[in-house]
Amino acid sequence: MLILVPHHAAATIRQAGPWGGMTLRGNHEDLAVIRGVSTRDGATFPVNTSPGQNLIAATGDVRASGYWYRVAPVLHVYWRQVSGRLGTRVPLSVFQEHLTSGYKKPGTTPYLALTYAPNLTDAFPDHNAPDIVAWRVGRDGAYPLNCLVEPSTTGISQIQDHWPVRDLQTAHVMLVGAGSIGSATAHALAGYGIGHLTLVDPDRLSWHNLVRHTTSRRHVGRSKVTALAEELTDLRPDTTVTPLVLDVIDDADRIRTLLPQSDLVLCTADGVAARRVTGHLARRAGIPAVMACVLQDGALGEILRLRPWPQHGCLTCRRQALAEHGGIDPEPALDAGYGTGTRHRPMTAVGPDLHLVAHLAAKTAIATLLERLGHPDQRLPGEHGLISLRRQPDCAPPFDLNRTGETRWLPATPPRPGCPTCETP
Repeated sequence: MLILVPHHAAATIRQAGPWGGMTLRGNHEDLAVIRGVSTRDGATFPVNTSPGQNLIAATGDVRASGYWYRVAPVLHVYWRQVSGRLGTRVPLSVFQEHLTSGYKKPGTTPYLALTYAPNLTDAFPDHNAPDIVAWRVGRDGAYPLNCLVEPSTTGISQIQDHWPVRDLQTAHVMLVGAGSIGSATAHALAGYGIGHLTLVDPDRLSWHNLVRHTTSRRHVGRSKVTALAEELTDLRPDTTVTPLVLDVIDDADRIRTLLPQSDLVLCTADGVAARRVTGHLARRAGIPAVMACVLQDGALGEILRLRPWPQHGCLTCRRQALAEHGGIDPEPALDAGYGTGTRHRPMTAVGPDLHLVAHLAAKTAIATLLERLGHPDQRLPGEHGLISLRRQPDCAPPFDLNRTGETRWLPATPPRPGCPTCETP
């Protein structure tokens, strides 16, 4: 059996007197959560789980009660020693001996108990035993149970000692496109700890999207950004998500007014026009843009970083420079939807390949923000990243990657004279 101890219950037990009662609710999967804690003077404290947490056991139909005790630290050393041995127990006399007070003698039916051992680490620094543990107390002894105590801190702040959480929690990223790559990108950005994420996409989730999208089947028919925002809020509550059912082309005027509030825009939208409009708006707003897509019927993943620097050209300038040097212009092929490849050029853009590109795009965005905030260890090797999802040795350079999984980074190319995006109006 596993007993879940919410943070508020653990705090009450640690601060209250020597013993008290507790109520639990659980299900038939041997899972229970503490819903109420009382002290020996009769005061009862309801236990609420942390905001955003709906522990499944808390809605179960199994109800139980028990007791909690303050104990001598050595009892938890015994718990550690017997918990790894099936069917072993601590004699009831030993269990009772180490309680400070309030011992309840078990009846014919065993009861559940939690014990709290203050100063455990000082007394036994090498035993790594928790300060709150669980027991099933019966007439034949006290058996150790599994117990999970909710930490006082959860979420992205758990890793703030070795990851720049504070910098990223104040950052704002606009994500244009909430499709297969976009949904996975949103999850990755939230996983990195982005504090504010604005999702832009006009489309609704359809049945055919499910094979590649991160959103679950129950959201079919809803707007992609709304469904994705709800899932992200449940999974990553440290990220504030704003869904906007907008088209970056038709609603360019509204997007333009929102971009100054963003630190970076990341575009995973399908189609040439949407990518060019996003890049143009970002350049005018003076913020970097990251473009992510797959090329060659899903054989190549591509990440383009467009920084609003004088020596860095826009998306159109990059493509024209590429064509002039004998390369290909892959933009026109981006208007074809996934799954529209021919028998001779099959589309193999399966979900995990798209998600791989999405995670590289998110990493590029995060590295761009952190480098600007003074984290030189986040510097990328270039401005144009390629990753082979399927070997393409016959492609013109720089897309001639020889092995699946191979990556290549290229520098930026300068703006072209007369470019309406790069030149100041």
